[in-house]
Amino acid sequence: MPDTTLYYRTAGGALASQAASGETAGAPSLPEGATALTREEYETELAAIEAARQEHAEELVAADEANQRADYQALRASGIPETTARRLTGFRGTGETD
Repeated sequence: MPDTTLYYRTAGGALASQAASGETAGAPSLPEGATALTREEYETELAAIEAARQEHAEELVAADEANQRADYQALRASGIPETTARRLTGFRGTGETD
């Protein structure tokens, strides 16, 4: 029996694939409530999920950097030395306004 891969979306909305090869008894079967997808549909949806995850990760990093900058600037404005303000906030930008 040739290698077979079944691509699908579970009833809960998750993407999944199931492979069978060699002497496996029959082709993989679709789980209850799942919707079959072509390989292209599966890969397209998986790429969209990965792009959204990457975008969200970048937003989190940007928000964290903005918070560090704001905290650093507030400490500097209150007279805290630059090295101490950097250590306390983790701010790595260059200069007080970067």
